[in-house]
Amino acid sequence: MKKIIKGGLIATASDVYEADIFIENGKIVQIGKDLTILDAEIVDATGKYVMPGGIDPHTHLDMPFNNTVTDDDWKSGTIAAAFGGTTTILDFCLTAGEEKLSTAVEKWHAKAKGKSAIDYGFHLMIGDLTPETEAELPVLLEQQGITSVKVFMAYAKEFQATDRTLFKAFKIAKDVGAVVMVHCENGSVIDELVEEAKRAGHTEPIYHALTRPVELEGEATKRAIELAHIAGAKLYVVHVTCKEAVDEIIAAREKGYDVYGETCPPYLTLDQSALAQPGFEGAKYVWSPPLRPKYHQEHLWNALKAKQLQTIGSDQCSFSFNGKKQLGLNDFSKIPNGGPFIEDRFSILYSEGVTTGKISINEFVDMVSTSAAKIFGLYPQKGTIAIDSDADIVIFDPQVKREISAKTHHMNVDYNPYEGWEVTGEPISVLVRGEYVIKDKEFVGVLGSGQYLKRGLKPATAETIKI
Repeated sequence: MKKIIKGGLIATASDVYEADIFIENGKIVQIGKDLTILDAEIVDATGKYVMPGGIDPHTHLDMPFNNTVTDDDWKSGTIAAAFGGTTTILDFCLTAGEEKLSTAVEKWHAKAKGKSAIDYGFHLMIGDLTPETEAELPVLLEQQGITSVKVFMAYAKEFQATDRTLFKAFKIAKDVGAVVMVHCENGSVIDELVEEAKRAGHTEPIYHALTRPVELEGEATKRAIELAHIAGAKLYVVHVTCKEAVDEIIAAREKGYDVYGETCPPYLTLDQSALAQPGFEGAKYVWSPPLRPKYHQEHLWNALKAKQLQTIGSDQCSFSFNGKKQLGLNDFSKIPNGGPFIEDRFSILYSEGVTTGKISINEFVDMVSTSAAKIFGLYPQKGTIAIDSDADIVIFDPQVKREISAKTHHMNVDYNPYEGWEVTGEPISVLVRGEYVIKDKEFVGVLGSGQYLKRGLKPATAETIKI
C-alpha cells in the first residue's frame, strides 16, 4: 500500500517542480525531496512528467442510441481510458422512457458494476419533467451525489427537451447547486434540413455536416445562455465546435454569466473534409455536432488558451465502422452518431497542443483534469497532486512517439479516426488511488475496482475556483 514516486517532474495546473510523492492507503501523504519511507515500493519516474489522473467529463459507455448500442461498455471503455491516462470518467445516465429517474440511475449502476477499472460518476440526463420527476429530481441528485444534469436541444426522436423543460431544469439545478450541461444545436431546424436533403436525394455522410450548420449551434448556445442567466443557473456547454458558439460563451462570461465550455479533440484537430471522403468512408467521422471547416480550430485553441473554454471531454461514443455505422449506408441520418476518443484524448491534446506551443503543460493539466474536477464537485479529492488528494497519478513520457491505430488501441471498435497519426507523449503507468491500473504500458488493474464517486452539491462558482 506504500509507494514513493521518485525522479519525476510533477506537473499540476499551476506548477512544475521536481519532488518525490509518498502514497499510502490510496492518498498522497507527503511531497518532498529525497523521501525515504521504510517498506515503500519505489516507482522510478526519471525523465517523466508526474501528473494528476485525467478526468474525462463526457463519456457514453454501453449507451443505447439510434436503434443500437455503443460498442464500448464499462469494461473495454474504462480499460481504454486508463491506457489513455484517464482515472475518472463522468458518464451520461440516460432517462428517456423512464417513469422514474431513479430507475435510470439504477440501470447505470448495474452497467458499471464489476466492470469499471477506474473511478466514475454520473451526469443525469433530463428529457422531460413530469410533476413526478420534477419532484424526484432534487432528492435524487442529493441521494446519489450527482452535481450535474444534461439536457439536449437536439435529437427529437430520442432526447430533445423543450425550452420550457430546459428552463425548469435550470431553475431546479440553481436551487440545489447543480450545473446544467447542454447539447446546443437547434434540433428542430436540423430535422427539417435533414428531410430537405433526403428529399433531394442526398444520402452521403457529408450531408450530416451540411444539415447541421454552425449558425444552429451558435443560436442554440445563445438561447441556452440566456435561459440559464434568467434562471440564475450554472451552464456548461458541451462539445463546442465553432466560432459562433465560442463567441456567445465569451460574450456571456464577459458579462459575468456563470458559463463554462468544453471542446473535444476532434474539433481541435480534424475538419469537415473528413466526411467528404469517397464512398462511405466519411461515416467514420459522423458525430454531433459535426466536424467544422478547418478555420474554426484556431478559435477553439485561442478560447482554451484564454480559459473561455475550460475542459476537454472525449465525447466517447463508439460504433464500429463495419458494423453499426453501416446502418446508415444509404441514409446519412441513420449513421449512428459518435466516435472512439476515450483512449487518445490525453495524447492528442499533448501532442497537438503542448509540443506545438499552443498551450503550456500547466494549461494541459488544467484542461484534461483540474477544471473538470472543480466544475463537477471532485476537487481537491481529484484533479491535482496535493496532500490528502487521491493518489490518481499518471506517469507520462513526453518524448516517446507512437502511431495511433485501431490495430493497437484498446477500444472495442474496428477503426480509429486518427489512424496513422504519429503523436508525441504517452502515459506509461497509471495509478488510481495508489494502485496500478496501467504499469509499464500493460493493464494490471482489477475490473470492478473503480469506485462510484458521490459528489457534493453546490459546486464552486467561477469566481471561487478561478477558471
